[in-house]
Parts: sequence; C-alpha cells; structure tokens
Amino acid sequence: MSAAIIIPARYASQRYPGKPLVELRDGSGVSKTLIERSWDAAVAVLDAADVYVATDDDRIADCVRGFGGQVIMTDPACRNGTERCAQAVEVSGIDADIIVNLQGDAPLTPAWFVADLIAAMEANPVDMVATPVLRCDAETLQNFRDDRAAGKVGGTTAVFGADMNGLYFSKEVIPYLPPEGPDPNQPIPVYHHVGVYAYRRAALADYAAATPMPLETLEGLEQLRFLELGLPVRCVEVDGKGRVFWELNNPVDVARIEKVLA
Repeated sequence: MSAAIIIPARYASQRYPGKPLVELRDGSGVSKTLIERSWDAAVAVLDAADVYVATDDDRIADCVRGFGGQVIMTDPACRNGTERCAQAVEVSGIDADIIVNLQGDAPLTPAWFVADLIAAMEANPVDMVATPVLRCDAETLQNFRDDRAAGKVGGTTAVFGADMNGLYFSKEVIPYLPPEGPDPNQPIPVYHHVGVYAYRRAALADYAAATPMPLETLEGLEQLRFLELGLPVRCVEVDGKGRVFWELNNPVDVARIEKVLA
C-alpha cells in the first residue's frame, strides 16, 4: 500500500498563536522552527516526495518552502487537522491508500511510531482509522498532572477496550488515579495519545462530510468525531524505547522539548 504524510499547521492557535514558527534549539545549538522539526520527523519515515504541509497561512507556507518542503494551501475554515488533511487530499489529488496526519506540534515523534501505525493499517484492512498510544512513564504522567494542577491543557490520554478500539480520549488524565498516584508495583495504567492518525481515504471523506459533534467540541479533540459517528478508532500501542515523547501545546513545553532535543 502507498502512504503519504500530511502535516496540518495553522498560525491562529487559541492556546499558542504562531506556534508552528516557534524556534526550538537542539543540543548542538542548531535552532529550527517547530514546523521544520515536524517535517524532519515526517521525512524520517517517508521520502520527502510523500510529505506535505497543509496550511492556510502564508507565513507558515513561506517558512516551509524556505527549507524545501511541499505546501498545500487549505481553507482557513478548516476546524481541525483532520478536516485540513481531508481538504488537502481533495485539492491536491494525493492518491495514496493511507493518509497519515502527523500533527505539526509533535516534533519528538519517533519514526517507528508512524511506521508501526502504517504497518497496522496494512495488516488490518478493515480498520478505517488508527492512532498510536504510548504507556506513560513516571515523568510524562507527572507532566500531565502538573499541567492539570496549574489549570493548563496539556497532552491527551486514551482508554481502549480489549479489541484495542478507542473507548474515549480526553484532555483530563484518564482513567481516574487516586491522589497518591498509581500503584508503584504495577505498570502505569495511563496511556498518552500520540498526535498521529492514519486514515483510509473513505474515512476522511466521511469525517469531512459530518459536522462537529458535542464531545469533540467540549474536549477540543478531533478524533472524538469518529467515535461519536460510530466509526472505530484502532489504538496501536507503540514502544518509546526510552525516548521521551511530548507535544508542544503551551509555551512551557518549549523547555521540555528542548531538553529532549539536547
């Protein structure tokens, strides 16, 4: 099967305006924008010919073209990354069997997360949508709890059934944990939802044809539209292999991500 990666990026983020153009410095002192580091993560999975940035903003488009990336211009009315990916496929004529949405705020996404997701879709032809989940380590769980205690919306957690289909995704920490934290003698029962999706083209079309749903609107999580429409979202557990994964959601995350890059 063929695959293409689309990185949706918008300038007018409510929580962090201009986020795709924020500079991130690595351990060697090299500074790159968030969108370029996300591009680098995507190219590590697929050839650059199969990677695109979908945006509605000329500043982002100019930045991407400046480092040699491919841009698809989309409508500012797109309400989330999945809608933007659907429109990018429609206007560009991308004909890949699997469309991967690698969100533009996740530069720490290891290549094998995306490769495992594509492999899962190839192995399970009935799956229309899939997304990676990563069991939290102690540091990530503490980051979640610190953000919530400070009133910040940070990453997303996921719960799923025995069939690995998603039951719910939330910006709260789910499932419930007692105040003292999880049992130290058991694996941490919280899974970090990794902001990557793989879709069949038909699933993207169905999504774009539907209107936003109540839970999607309340949580601000695009994947909940699939669940509310009765379309299963397969959760694919991935292995961090000792690497820390975190998205850039708030200004405080710049230091967290630069620490990992270093």
